[in-house]
Amino acid sequence: MIYLDNAATTFPKPPETEAAMVEAIRSLGNAGRGAHASSLAAGRKIYQVREMLAELFHAEDSSRIAFAQNTTQALNTAIFGTLAPGDHVITTMCDHNSVLRPLYLLEKRGVSLTVIPADEKGRIDYDAMRKAVRRETKAIVVTHASNLTGNVTDLKTVVKIAKDNGFLLIVDAAQTAGILPIDVQKTGIDILCFPGHKGLFGPQGTGGIYVRNGLTVRPLMVGGSGVKSFEQEHPREMPTALEAGTMNAHGIAGLGGGLSFIRKTGIEMIRKREEGLAGRFLEQIREMKKVTVYGDFSGETERVGTIALNIGDMDSGEAAERLAEEYDIAVRAGAHCAPLMHKALGIEARGAVRFSFSYFNTKEEIDEAARAVQEMAEEG
Repeated sequence: MIYLDNAATTFPKPPETEAAMVEAIRSLGNAGRGAHASSLAAGRKIYQVREMLAELFHAEDSSRIAFAQNTTQALNTAIFGTLAPGDHVITTMCDHNSVLRPLYLLEKRGVSLTVIPADEKGRIDYDAMRKAVRRETKAIVVTHASNLTGNVTDLKTVVKIAKDNGFLLIVDAAQTAGILPIDVQKTGIDILCFPGHKGLFGPQGTGGIYVRNGLTVRPLMVGGSGVKSFEQEHPREMPTALEAGTMNAHGIAGLGGGLSFIRKTGIEMIRKREEGLAGRFLEQIREMKKVTVYGDFSGETERVGTIALNIGDMDSGEAAERLAEEYDIAVRAGAHCAPLMHKALGIEARGAVRFSFSYFNTKEEIDEAARAVQEMAEEG
């Protein structure tokens, strides 16, 4: 199988991820729930991975990183934990349902919402974002890169809008963590939400949230914490404040394996390879008749290794099914949980076929995928 659905989850994982998970299953107990060796080992492993994440994202210290099940849980924690009735929040048409649906729910509860438009190439209207600011604006929630077009958001501009007006910046790094360098302090990000199973090469069921020093986020869940058990309130200190219940020590250990691979290989090397593979694919398919490619390829917008397209009048689902059955190529089709982005691109009815590349793909796989697209386009 040629796997080109890495924007959904990276596959394969590096050997370090598998080895770390196997070792964890064999040795780790429940962190913070005992003084025996297996519990202490789990606690040490979780701390170690937390330290690795703090280093990767340049957090003030590792206590500002809390683990989550995925980016969706982290975003829900950030959104519900900072906004209240009477607040105003800004997001964009490029954002994922993990942002939009919590905001729609809060809108019904008295939070005002402004969605900034994007053009036919998926580019955010930053002038409209500036004009959307109100006295009661509390936060901007924005994706770091579109999971459909691969366009990277101009965070420098968004940060300036947020900081000039004194409100929070919440960033969805689902498509960029482990792929683009992220320095939360230097950039000015207040909350960063990230997955473990995509660019960080960890297992599914892992992810996390960074919360800058001095900012308090109301917890999404409360319960067992292993500390202060006789108090009625859940602990307020980070990271325990946002980590209720048994930690996914085995998954976190696997995430640590993925981070070890990134540390050894280097983000710049990973990024360079993925960009090269995406560029190789684009050069072969962008001039094909009956192939429409979505996104900004002018060179003015930074990109990640994701390319969305459609073939003639073919439904995207049919195209993906044919790629899988006839060519053994795995891609994703449909709406990609980004409904407003499809509206901006004018493809609400048919969706798009998404090719997303990873460090472990090869040039031969890219060429085979391009050949498959060409054959399908020629067949009509």
